Amino acid sequence: MKTILAAYSGVLKGTGSSILSALQDVPSAFWPCRSKMEKHLQAISVLQWVISFLAMGAACTVLLIYMFCTDCWLIAAIYTAWLIVDWNTPKQGGRRSSWVRSWTVWTYFRDYFPIRLIKTHNLLPSRNYIFGYHPHGIFCFGAFCNFGTEATGFSKKFPGIKPSLATLAGNFRLPVLRDYLMSGGICPVNKNSIDYLLSRNGTGNAVIIVVGGAAESLQCAPGMNSVTLKNRKGFVRLALQKGSDLVPVYSFGENDAYKQVIFDEGSYLSNLQKRFQKRLGFAPCLFHGCGLFFGNSWGFVPYGKPITTIVGEPITVPKIEDPTEEMVDLYHAMYIKALKCLFDKYKTRFGLKESDVLHIL
Repeated sequence: MKTILAAYSGVLKGTGSSILSALQDVPSAFWPCRSKMEKHLQAISVLQWVISFLAMGAACTVLLIYMFCTDCWLIAAIYTAWLIVDWNTPKQGGRRSSWVRSWTVWTYFRDYFPIRLIKTHNLLPSRNYIFGYHPHGIFCFGAFCNFGTEATGFSKKFPGIKPSLATLAGNFRLPVLRDYLMSGGICPVNKNSIDYLLSRNGTGNAVIIVVGGAAESLQCAPGMNSVTLKNRKGFVRLALQKGSDLVPVYSFGENDAYKQVIFDEGSYLSNLQKRFQKRLGFAPCLFHGCGLFFGNSWGFVPYGKPITTIVGEPITVPKIEDPTEEMVDLYHAMYIKALKCLFDKYKTRFGLKESDVLHIL
């Protein structure tokens, strides 16, 4: 067991080249072959992200408060002081780390599903972009792996473009988690943060917005092809105000990562989820994947189903500081048409039928 922990420590530190050799000493009865070693490391890499996203912020908050009651109170005080000084950094471009984005753990994360990034058109470094990512799924695995890490080679496929994945602003109020997210180039999905990236950070910036948000996550399930977009026009208005081109992005397989219990519309539990979503910005989902070591058991590890992310053709958007509703509706309709065309062009290549349709909710 110590050997396994030491090997995974190497993954987190980016020294994954020696992982498999470190595991050679593990008895074959427990770890029978190289392929199983790799599969377990992949599952652990995904699970650490799920647990980090769900629990790291809350756990570190409790730990920080606890440290004030111990002999380590000075460390807690220094970190809290630094936290106050650094409070606005997420809104001002964050603090990305090329080293963290290139950790070996993310290649294991990528290979678990696996996740692929497909480029269809070149993006000019002289322009800024807003990527609309669809669908949300439960954890946006495709969005994180493709745009929050270099596991799928985003910087090589789109040279001169710097991606910033936008997520709930509340995550950046939690100690340690905020730094973990920022290191991947992840930013708050609020006006100040996106305005900074698209207006005061030069060109070559791409802000990735998961347009459907929490509402869409409540409706995701394997085989479901629907996106919450019909009344989501804020990102289009923002693109017009900043003169940033719109890029539709669709991930085939994102909804297949987990199975979810979807409650009937109007039921008590459905209304409870919507109240949570309205007040907290996220919705508690009742979902499950598989176990860490046994694929036929239930657990938090997602199912290893392929996720393929297609980055579509950019829609050139003029800069209009005060766009009319008609102008917003025009570009919103253009975006929906481009997303549908992207879905229809690639759907049969990734396991869907020619008759399958993308539903806009």
